[in-house]
Amino acid sequence: MNILRVGVAALAVLTGTWVWQPAPVRAQGAGSPEALAAARDLFSLMSKDMVVQMSRQLSAQMWPLIETELSGKADAETLTKLRGEFERIQIDNLLIVMKDAPAIYARHFTAAELRELIAFNRSATGQKALHEMPQVMSETIALIVPRMQDLQKQTKDGFDKILRERGYLK
Repeated sequence: MNILRVGVAALAVLTGTWVWQPAPVRAQGAGSPEALAAARDLFSLMSKDMVVQMSRQLSAQMWPLIETELSGKADAETLTKLRGEFERIQIDNLLIVMKDAPAIYARHFTAAELRELIAFNRSATGQKALHEMPQVMSETIALIVPRMQDLQKQTKDGFDKILRERGYLK
């Protein structure tokens, strides 16, 4: 199901951008234990409710495409159960990513930079950003999702053309 792949990609976008800030200096290597602790503190600012909100908003964007793809293959009750399962899987996976993400942040940011991000997220503007970011990302994804099928087709057509030219496809 191509649409499900789009949903997973969109979820990756969501999880990778919710606390992004430009960093003038990047940490090197695996990240220090101090940076890892700071990254965990940073991620603790994001509540499970926010994860659920982001996931549900993503599902609301993705589900019409998935439902269209399933059209005629399942009855309304089955579609309802499938949507519930889709949302459950999204939430579970986002929570898993959230557990693993601090190590990535610790590799890319110093402990001092992470403490600055924490301070920002605890500020009034940072709290507003944490509250509004799920909706901002949902609206951003709403711009991306309708273009994904065309992007996939363009990519496939472009690849097929090159593979034909090189004798890999007939």
